[in-house]
Amino acid sequence: MTERKPPGMKTQDWVEAQIKRAQNAGDFDDLAHAGKPLKLADGHDPDWWVKDFIRRENIETDALLPSAVQLRKEKDQVHEKVRGMRRESEVREYLADLNKRIRVAIRDTTGPVVPTGPVNEDAIVAQWRMDRPAREPVAPRTEQPRPKKKSIWQRLFS
Repeated sequence: MTERKPPGMKTQDWVEAQIKRAQNAGDFDDLAHAGKPLKLADGHDPDWWVKDFIRRENIETDALLPSAVQLRKEKDQVHEKVRGMRRESEVREYLADLNKRIRVAIRDTTGPVVPTGPVNEDAIVAQWRMDRPAREPVAPRTEQPRPKKKSIWQRLFS
């Protein structure tokens, strides 16, 4: 444990004295990675720590894009997204929401201006119908009419 700084001594002088004492004692000899270069970015990059965090944690970088660019990418991938949907109402609801967000982004003038127009819902729904496998017709169930069940009173007195 290090000793306390004397009251009349400057902090910088006290730290330098501690370092010099450790060097003389050999505490810095045979350290791991001694003499190897540090992994520093070329030049000065003020966002080096953010980029390192994104790379290290495998964060999806699409979330960092401006909303107009995100909408443009989503519009380009709309066919892949609707391909997994089961009902036409679900597809139309998603497309209506996407068009609403695109219209809001067009009205909002902050950020970069990325030309993105609304999607053609009918064309995408028609493509979605063509991509879906044909459904096999379900045979109607032919049930025999069941005889009406007698009430408990009818069963008791019959």
